[in-house]
Amino acid sequence: MNLKEDFNCFEQGPIRPPSEARSLLIRATRNCPWNRCAFCHTYQGETFSLRPEAEIKADILKMAETAERIRALSLRCGEGGCVGERTIHRIQAENDEGCFQSVAAWLYHGGESVFLQDANSLIMKTDDLAEVISFICKTFPSVTRITTYARAKTAAKKTVEELKRLREAGLSRIHVGMESGYDPLLKFIRKGVTSAEQIEGGQKIREAGLSLCEYVMPGLGGVRWTREHAVETALVLNLINPDHIRLRTLQAVPGTPLAEKIRQGEFQSLDDEEILREIRLFIETLEGIETMVVSDHILNLLEELEGKLPDDRERLLGIIDRFFALPAEERMIFRLGRRMGTYRRLDDLADEGRKIRFKGILDGYCAKDPLDLERDIAEIRSRYI
Repeated sequence: MNLKEDFNCFEQGPIRPPSEARSLLIRATRNCPWNRCAFCHTYQGETFSLRPEAEIKADILKMAETAERIRALSLRCGEGGCVGERTIHRIQAENDEGCFQSVAAWLYHGGESVFLQDANSLIMKTDDLAEVISFICKTFPSVTRITTYARAKTAAKKTVEELKRLREAGLSRIHVGMESGYDPLLKFIRKGVTSAEQIEGGQKIREAGLSLCEYVMPGLGGVRWTREHAVETALVLNLINPDHIRLRTLQAVPGTPLAEKIRQGEFQSLDDEEILREIRLFIETLEGIETMVVSDHILNLLEELEGKLPDDRERLLGIIDRFFALPAEERMIFRLGRRMGTYRRLDDLADEGRKIRFKGILDGYCAKDPLDLERDIAEIRSRYI
């Protein structure tokens, strides 16, 4: 079987949430309609556009055709139409098309979840978006979950009835990049939304029966606004009560307006430990909500900060307190090991072999200039973006 024969690749955007790693990516819009956030580089230099409904549907049909080819290959590989290791290995050996491999990976993981790209699919007319979602469900009967990114300001402009219609069409969850709930900071980073609009948009999404995942950016307030950022963001979320709160630690990317503000001295960044203290205050201030707090990003120092509020509040705070109870040298060893991709949990410090190795690296820095270590840790963090 020639996998590339008459194969026309479909369009896919640049990013997705980490939690959508097993989702099929369908590009409903191109780039970001706002595209002015001071910290974001994803769509720099790109122009936003709505994709015509017919164009999106054509891509969905290409994906369906690709899926059928892959299932046929699975039969030839002796896997009975299911996509397993043999089929994946065959595709990797014979086809270097990213589109082909993305559908294969999706089928391998069950073919049940879809993520609509790019930054704000909700900006589409409700009728058009509902039609696209319905078409996905019709084309892929195995799909049980469809999610998308949206701006809170856009959600606030929709009626609850419109959002309910999207849910009835098959939309399951909306991911919102909240970042902060502190208005002076939102203005400083040019987020283009107010805390009041965040509350309105979030409450409408929840009232419509859609799952809501809010993304918060620890460190975004810098030294100047660290307390206000933690407290005011939590207070806004208390009024929304999202299903999930996901932490995404700030990393200023070279070439962004925020990086320029840092260079000019208008913004002073927090270090890992200062950010962790900010997260502790943030969690302390969350109350009256039933929400999963998730720390599922490589930039977060403590990946194990995951639990359901209110039941797990003390456990989450205890994890942070456990870190600060460590001697200063062990805290630095953990930071170094985490940034080098070795440590994921505080319990990883129990591995004496790794600990000795990182202590040796730390001692080398201390013998020269300890400031070089902070610089190199920052450099490592920047590679994850």
